[in-house]
Amino acid sequence: MSIFDQLLADNRIPRFVRVRHEMDRSHIEDIGAAVKEALKREGTLDQIRPGNTVCITAGSRDVANIDKIIRAICDEVKAVGGRPFIIPAMGSHAGAQAEGQRAIIEGYGVTEEAMGAPIRSSMETEILGYSKDGLEIHIDKYANAADYLIPVGRVKAHTDFRGPVESGICKMLVIGMGKQHGAYQCHKLGFPNMAKNVMEFADVIIRKKPNMFAVGLVENAYHQTCRIEAVPAEKILEEEPLLLECAKKRMAKIPFEKADILFVDEIGKDISGSGMDPNITGRSPSLGISAPYFQRIAVFGLTEKSHGNFAGLGNADVSTERVYQQLDFEQTYPNGITSAEPVALKIPVIMPDDRTAMQFALRTATDCDWKKGPRIVWLKNTLSLSEFYISEALAQDAEALDNVEIVSGPLEVVFDEKGAVRGLR
Repeated sequence: MSIFDQLLADNRIPRFVRVRHEMDRSHIEDIGAAVKEALKREGTLDQIRPGNTVCITAGSRDVANIDKIIRAICDEVKAVGGRPFIIPAMGSHAGAQAEGQRAIIEGYGVTEEAMGAPIRSSMETEILGYSKDGLEIHIDKYANAADYLIPVGRVKAHTDFRGPVESGICKMLVIGMGKQHGAYQCHKLGFPNMAKNVMEFADVIIRKKPNMFAVGLVENAYHQTCRIEAVPAEKILEEEPLLLECAKKRMAKIPFEKADILFVDEIGKDISGSGMDPNITGRSPSLGISAPYFQRIAVFGLTEKSHGNFAGLGNADVSTERVYQQLDFEQTYPNGITSAEPVALKIPVIMPDDRTAMQFALRTATDCDWKKGPRIVWLKNTLSLSEFYISEALAQDAEALDNVEIVSGPLEVVFDEKGAVRGLR
């Protein structure tokens, strides 16, 4: 028996019940038809001329239907005589390496063969202009050489700053297409200045590159596409804030204001820029702690698609040896260097396995009602809030909610001989 087993032996892991969390399910069924309809808007597809080269962006997040969306855009561009190509647009992700960024979008099905268009991946940029603070505004060299630009961005709440625009079209222009150089310039003055910088930088890019329209995407709480909008260049700064309002209304949230502990099976860059979305966990390295309030957060795994990038792990209190063995510093630290934000790159307490990580969280959560038992929420990841587990102590709270249904009896957590979770039964 290890010293951890000895010290944590008294911390009994409670039983859990499975709950179903009902949220707005409305979404788009025919993605291709929705893209085609969106591109009928005046000032978008009608501006492309036969023979024009058209640069389309693909980001690093696991955006719902991104392969179908980009394929449909490529098809519509070709239908009017344009010559589309795709660039990975993701700042410094994939270790700020061109081939790594190409591999990320290919992992989402955005390949040359599937899209019917070439992929041009480079970290080289060119300077388009300067901000009011004298900061350089960069753009990908291939994007700058194209006759026409189509930034494609999922619009949503950002993990670390608030403003009229957060994650979405403008951030794709500034951070994604700016690559490492441009992303660093925008982050250089810190997250408190990000909202201002993103809009200011985007305004310069739009004025310098008016041959552009954007495709803004909104997802529902089930990670399904629910809105596709084509936005002419001159309307981007006006209309993206409206799309953000829509996205925030549709955003999934944990249906409890406060609990003691959060268990998360997996985090990763494909799930959130912060590994696990602070809008869900209530912890952000720049925005601090907010609802839902958890005393402790335990993380048990890292997604394969994250490629060892553990950004956001520092927002947890404890993790596992399995996660630690997956950490890739060359994949991760370029994000911290670029964003000038090292807090989320920190490594929490590492326990040998899932069981001891759970017990560590239980032992160190000091403000619990131990007579009733610890109040725990257990998620697969922060994109999966339609069904999850809660400890028995939270069941009464769940029963009081109209949109939450308990769908199982109390279940014991079952571990294998190495302390990894095998399931609940």
